[in-house]
Amino acid sequence: MPLKLSPLDSRHRALGAKFAEFGGWGMPISYSGIVAEHQAVRNAVGVFDVSHLGKATVRGPGAAAFLNTCLTNDLRRIAPGQAQYTLACDDLGGVIDDLIAYLDGEDDVFLIPNAANTAAVVARLQTFAPPEIEIQNRHDDYAVIAVQGPQSAAVLTAIGLPTDLEYMSFSRLDAMTVCRTGYTGEWGYELVLASAAAPALWDEILAAGEPFGILPCGLGARDTLRTEMGYPLHGHELSTSVTPVQAQVGWAVGWKKETFWGSELLRAEREAGPKQKLWGLKSASRAIPRPTMTVLDASGEAELGVTTSGTFSPSLEIGIGLAYLDAAVQPGDTVQVQIRSRTEPFTVTKPPFVPSHVR
Repeated sequence: MPLKLSPLDSRHRALGAKFAEFGGWGMPISYSGIVAEHQAVRNAVGVFDVSHLGKATVRGPGAAAFLNTCLTNDLRRIAPGQAQYTLACDDLGGVIDDLIAYLDGEDDVFLIPNAANTAAVVARLQTFAPPEIEIQNRHDDYAVIAVQGPQSAAVLTAIGLPTDLEYMSFSRLDAMTVCRTGYTGEWGYELVLASAAAPALWDEILAAGEPFGILPCGLGARDTLRTEMGYPLHGHELSTSVTPVQAQVGWAVGWKKETFWGSELLRAEREAGPKQKLWGLKSASRAIPRPTMTVLDASGEAELGVTTSGTFSPSLEIGIGLAYLDAAVQPGDTVQVQIRSRTEPFTVTKPPFVPSHVR
């Protein structure tokens, strides 16, 4: 099957982007270089095309209440005009996907799942939905542009968009939604708009951002930025073989709700304690971890787990990673990571690796 292309594909090619497949889409990995783009977001501002992310609408009488019986988090915690991180689990508590729910009202919720999981999330919701609630896959109808970094508000103000928003809240305009969120750990915004309108907005953002040092950023920098924050990525830290309890995202579970997909098994696991937990790893040498590397105890003899993500941290200038480790392991412990034919020391760490500036 051919890769799907972003509505901004021509803009990326004109900028000389390097491309790779991601979730069935051909998306830009970098333009000027991952480190430069990473540092632009941490210190100034960067703009990402994340139109590969899914989009779906859930509408009809009691749409929000219906979703609350499906997804983990509790939509009653937020008010219309706010967004919420949540998860869709299977009956065994495994994570089908993590997504953002935009609450417009009791009868209208907009979802942004991950690219590769959109069809599965929509199909599962449709299976459980009562006849009066309509769930539509709107994946190709909308583009998503993320403007991230300490100068992001200044850039959006320069093009006349609202920026005075609390974290995880949004403003619906005639042709666009502006949400104060992102996946970088920096102050930022995500703009959801009709696909056909995206190229003009992209050009406007780059022009307005030039005085602020804006750079177009690819998914390579997005990955180093999210890893520094310890944000999970589906297909790495999250999958149907792990649970929210193991991934340490139990804060995104409405434990007091009567029911949601996988609730019975997740409550039991929470009570008994998981056998593994997700932790960060910080290199004590010059080593850089990569996914699927074996993690051993300090002696290098007993196997403790496996890495799920790993990269060079441009902010810290060391190797960092995320790994599922035996539940007995604690932050501060020294472990060994099997890197090819040698083992390298790492310190177990509770993410984020660098301070968060989302608020």
